[in-house]
Amino acid sequence: MQLIRKRVNARAALVGNPSDGYNGRTISVIVRNFQAEVVLYEWEDLELVLSEEDRNRFESIHDLARDVKLHGYYGGIRLVKGTIKKFAEYCYAQKIQLHDRNFSVRYSSNIPRQVGLAGSTAIVVATLRCLMEFYNVQIPLEIQPSLALAVETQELGIAAGLQDRVIEVYEGVVYMDFSRESMQRKHGYDFGIYERLDPKLLPPLYLAYKAEVSEPTEIFHNDIRARYLRGETKVVEAMQTCAALAARARVALAERNYTLLAELMNTNFDTRRSIYQLSREHVEMIDVARAAGASANFAGSGGAIIGTYADEQTFERVSAALSKIGCMVIKPAIS
Repeated sequence: MQLIRKRVNARAALVGNPSDGYNGRTISVIVRNFQAEVVLYEWEDLELVLSEEDRNRFESIHDLARDVKLHGYYGGIRLVKGTIKKFAEYCYAQKIQLHDRNFSVRYSSNIPRQVGLAGSTAIVVATLRCLMEFYNVQIPLEIQPSLALAVETQELGIAAGLQDRVIEVYEGVVYMDFSRESMQRKHGYDFGIYERLDPKLLPPLYLAYKAEVSEPTEIFHNDIRARYLRGETKVVEAMQTCAALAARARVALAERNYTLLAELMNTNFDTRRSIYQLSREHVEMIDVARAAGASANFAGSGGAIIGTYADEQTFERVSAALSKIGCMVIKPAIS
């Protein structure tokens, strides 16, 4: 029996985020400390196996409410189902003949939920990789993020951009340019310019997250996206600033100018704070990390932060300070 197992790691935005949905630029890193896994094998029927996140029994009404807040109404099974549908539609549009064998598929994940580390996207990308191998279909690398994005935006109505999908497909460290002049189109899907950067260029990084103050990414993004599409000057200019910061950060990394990189990451968050209504708990994480001597920026849509630090003594100080307010602190494994 053919058994296919694919793992996709979490990710963190370093600088530029959330310009991915606004014709901007961004740099992201993979976080190998956490991963989603999808297992697929030939089966008599096409079967989607529920995971622990797709619960139907609860200890109490409060347990149910907390589960829905963390995982939504359908857990991750909707992501798997949406990916299968989009994969089938892609193959049909490209006139790719699929064999008629069926499969059983299941997923699991230890990526902290709803703290901006792209756990949902990891399930989508892992499922897509399993399907590509099972059906022996080669989808161009630059198209895979756009196909994964379509699962969430078109099938599930989740506000999202390309950034998360690009870094989880390409892995490592990636500089992304989504400016209008850089966007291209192939097989009906849009994609930008994606440049892999050497992970050895990175300074020491820490990642901190606080699961109990998490919220779905669509809650974080929806109002800003509408304001941007309406052409609100303050929002448009902030997104242009974020894009410029990412371009400068790319140069800072190449020159190993880590003092400048730290300043750019701090400015990135300050720019976001000027247009978003951020929760007090999320801002507190940034303020505590900076007070302890590190730079700090949101790693995604809130609930997790990432930053640079000068030495091990600084890391220990930052870790201790963030732990006091209930954060988990790690050194992200990237290469």
